[in-house]
Amino acid sequence: MVDTRTSSDVTLHVNGQEHQLRLDNRATLLDVLREQLDLPGAKKGCDHGQCGACTVLLDGRRVVSCLILAVTADGSDVTTVEGLSAGHGLHPIQEAFVEFDALQCGYCTPGQICSAVGLTPEETGSLADIREAMSGNLCRCGAYVNIAAAVYEVAAAS
Repeated sequence: MVDTRTSSDVTLHVNGQEHQLRLDNRATLLDVLREQLDLPGAKKGCDHGQCGACTVLLDGRRVVSCLILAVTADGSDVTTVEGLSAGHGLHPIQEAFVEFDALQCGYCTPGQICSAVGLTPEETGSLADIREAMSGNLCRCGAYVNIAAAVYEVAAAS
């Protein structure tokens, strides 16, 4: 028997697909995505919301999924890096990351990409604006110059 005091029924719309789940009330969105929905794109980096490796889009807004309890996302739309292309080739941000060689080891890349996709037009006015808006996403390899250039290129084209 499931203890309803410590678990809840939750519906998540992840990458366009509905998932009805019974979740431990303490489970983070990151853990549910990785361990129950088999979506390993969002990475477990610091587990404290400081590195941005776990960034996903929640109802179109970028969030660090390690700090979001999955039960609080009930009924929400979640987009992970796996869902950005929707089967139609790479998202323009993904294409720009390849073109600008905006990755090295690739560990932070999914979070960087989701964060870039979630930027608002006000945050993409200049390279300095982009660097500031993306400052919550750490890259241990130091690919910041190429990441900012890739994001700027896409923002300038739209």
